[in-house]
Amino acid sequence: MITPRVFVDFHNADVEGRLRLNCIGTIEDLANQSIELQNGRLLTLYSEDLEVDGVVQFSEDEKLWVAAIDWDQIRQVEDFVVQAKV
Repeated sequence: MITPRVFVDFHNADVEGRLRLNCIGTIEDLANQSIELQNGRLLTLYSEDLEVDGVVQFSEDEKLWVAAIDWDQIRQVEDFVVQAKV
C-alpha cells in the first residue's frame, strides 16, 4: 500500500511537536487525493525539499487533526531530473 504524500508546514507544530494538518496546502492535498483523516492513518508529510512519515491523531485540546512525527527522521528529498536522450 502506498502512503499518501501530503503538504505540511513544518513551522506549524503544537506544543507536543505534532504537525497541525490545517494549512491551506494540506487541506488542498487531502481534498485532491480524497483522503479522509482518521486516528492511526499513515501519511508522508512534505514541504519543499523535506519529508517525514507521520501518524494522524485528533488533538482533543485544539479540536483539529495533527500528525505525530519523529523530528530526527526528517529527510531531505533531492529533485531528480530525468533527461531524455535525443
